[in-house]
Amino acid sequence: MERAAGLGVRVVLTHMPDGLLGGYSPLEGRVYLDLGLTPSERRSVLARELGHVYYGHTCDQGPTSLLERQADTYAATLLVHPEDYAALERISADAHYIAEELNVTPDVVYAFRRHVLQRLGERTYAGRRPFLA
Repeated sequence: MERAAGLGVRVVLTHMPDGLLGGYSPLEGRVYLDLGLTPSERRSVLARELGHVYYGHTCDQGPTSLLERQADTYAATLLVHPEDYAALERISADAHYIAEELNVTPDVVYAFRRHVLQRLGERTYAGRRPFLA
């Protein structure tokens, strides 16, 4: 919640319509989260919505848009530390196992793999964490 305050938004827990897990209202300066979320879901959805706040997104362009990729990458970078991920992946590469250990949803692990990790030959690198300094 501190990061939300630092970005100038308020987090509101409520019953979300149409099965939505969360949403960002730039006009109200609020991030909405569904009351029924588990702690891992709440943490993951909040981080993703804060990605929309951080990048100044003001509209929904669909689940495959660049805006959603930016929000997913923000959440993955915020919630998954590369060293923690590497240690867990050495135990098991299963995304559900890693997600449970990191207290995030598997979607965050998949986003981390897709948008943050860079595999070059037998080496794996994590991209920079520009907004987390």
